[in-house]
Amino acid sequence: MGNLSRRRILANTVAVATMGGLSRPYIANAQAKTAVCWLNQGFIPQEDAAMRKVCEDYMKDSGNKLDYSIMPFMALNQKTISALTSGDVPDLVFMDAPSSILPQNAWDDKLMDVSDVVAPYESQLSESAKLCSTFYNKVTRKRSYYLCPIKQGATPFHVWGDLVEKAGMKMSDAPKKWDDIWNFFKQTQAPLRAKGMRKIYALGLQITTVGPNDGNNLFAHFLIANGGEGIVTSDGKLHTDDPKVREAAIKSVEFMTNLYKEGVVPPEALSWNDADDNNGYHEKLFVMDFDGTLSTELAMIKDKQAFYHDMITLAPEQKNDGTPMKNQVGAGGGYIPKGAKNVEVAKDFMKYFMQPKVMNENLKGGLGRWVPAIPQPVKDDPFWLQSDMPCLKPYVTEAVLNPTIPVYEGFTPAWGQANAEQLWGQAHADVIKNGMKVADAVDKAFKRTEQIFAKMTFG
Repeated sequence: MGNLSRRRILANTVAVATMGGLSRPYIANAQAKTAVCWLNQGFIPQEDAAMRKVCEDYMKDSGNKLDYSIMPFMALNQKTISALTSGDVPDLVFMDAPSSILPQNAWDDKLMDVSDVVAPYESQLSESAKLCSTFYNKVTRKRSYYLCPIKQGATPFHVWGDLVEKAGMKMSDAPKKWDDIWNFFKQTQAPLRAKGMRKIYALGLQITTVGPNDGNNLFAHFLIANGGEGIVTSDGKLHTDDPKVREAAIKSVEFMTNLYKEGVVPPEALSWNDADDNNGYHEKLFVMDFDGTLSTELAMIKDKQAFYHDMITLAPEQKNDGTPMKNQVGAGGGYIPKGAKNVEVAKDFMKYFMQPKVMNENLKGGLGRWVPAIPQPVKDDPFWLQSDMPCLKPYVTEAVLNPTIPVYEGFTPAWGQANAEQLWGQAHADVIKNGMKVADAVDKAFKRTEQIFAKMTFG
């Protein structure tokens, strides 16, 4: 892990918390202080209740106080960026998906190094969670932990199984290879329209030029499925000069734009935001979607027929060459801005939260929309793999048990900038709207990506 010495970390690990019990917080009650915490609102009420519980339990156990506010992700994102810009910061920010903020601000030396908090648990974390939590700092010229990881999430397929059956097809016939999955569900559209569902589409393909996240995430998975996972490596280097990567990008853009041109994707998809595919899926405007976490299913948990019977969750299994798919996962957790007035309590709270039992109970309380960054509880607690929620086992299998790699923002903030400029969505639009050849559209996106990466070299 770059500058993180495994020997040093293991030497410091004298009392790692286990599933069997909790260690006490690190600050005595006599030193009680208050930390201002900004926390990410969950997608479902159970997540917020679980977050409040962990805060209240910590305060009761430690004697310290948390002045915490729970706010929607976009509002939290904007407020945090403003705070980091002005310097008027909270003591702790807890986010589900901080990859749009952390890499750049770690690079700019605006965050506290939290390696001391993570050290006791480092050996227990998933490799992908580690790489989503460590970032390069251009001032210190090294990579360190700037996120205390609690959760990680993956992107499964969400399918209306009842519509597949209505189309005269069987879910048991769904293939395993990446492109074959899309081609299989593509076939549902014609028979469903013939049965009177004239406005239905087969696929909720996030081919957007707007984003901010889902279209970039989808392209990355296509790239990986086509053998281009090495476009960025953990040293922060870009490999668009690799013929294998360029070929994978061309195959990805060609396949995705062809689906759009074939009319099996809603025409509005070019301007979707991250919520539009969720909303369209819930309204049964299309049969299959590929979207992060279990928010799609859990949003309908009160509809027993839909949740327990009609909706099917599938984990991507194979790349197009038949080898196991490496699914990207992102990590969420807490980070501390420089300028925080009470770093001591902020760190202490995250030490408490990172205990495997605390982490596990919190994420179970959120009904498993996120899984623990420490995999062992998933294997030990029957909740995760023996739940009566049909969506949970395939999702946990994808996010924890199957091969994963971190989102590329974990390697360098340059990838985040490329995503912010919607270079991959623009490549799709260049082909669909501007008539550009696929290879030329890819080369255009690659050229701009190379310019971005040239400004962020690791020393």
